[in-house]
Amino acid sequence: MVCIHGLGCSHRYFLPFAQSLAPAARVVAPDLPGFGRTKGPLDGLDVRGLSRALADWLRVTGRRGVVLVANSTGCQVVVDMAVHAPDVLGPVVLNGPTMDRHARSAARQGARLVMNGLFERPSLGLLLARDYIDCGPRRYFATFAHKLADPIERKLHLVASPAIVARGRRDPIVPHEWAAEVAELLPSGRLVEVRGAGHTLNYSAPGELAQMARELLEC
Repeated sequence: MVCIHGLGCSHRYFLPFAQSLAPAARVVAPDLPGFGRTKGPLDGLDVRGLSRALADWLRVTGRRGVVLVANSTGCQVVVDMAVHAPDVLGPVVLNGPTMDRHARSAARQGARLVMNGLFERPSLGLLLARDYIDCGPRRYFATFAHKLADPIERKLHLVASPAIVARGRRDPIVPHEWAAEVAELLPSGRLVEVRGAGHTLNYSAPGELAQMARELLEC
């Protein structure tokens, strides 16, 4: 099982999720170029650049068709692979898929991100602060601009594998209506919501997310 992180994040915030799956599954969480421990261009890659890098890594490491668990903007990277690398795409869990096409502006997304902090575990902020420092503001905002301009809704129909759209019911970044729309646009998608959780289920509700991922291991 491979985990794909969101904007400015790294493999670190997937640790609770990985622990919830052990020893039933081997969980790998690579850092995309420019994030965590992986070097990348200062201005950041666009969605296609990130998805090509991920597809190449999946091929080289012999992980075609594995279950992919993505969070936030990592969902955009996974969905984009359906355009140019469908051969590597296995079952997917899209946890809090961005960007909501009904709120595609920096101001609205920024406000939602701040609000989400009220519904996450306090320790997540400290963990992500380190990741944001490693990433740097220039790469963060350049990548954010690329993600904001990415029309994920136009690609969802290409994801032929089984898919679960996961959403915390208190997630202000991904409202219920948008999550339901994403699930509807996926050929084999369904929506699962977690009561009392925010945007980052892999950290705030890892057990519930792990249960969804286990279901896809059998596909």
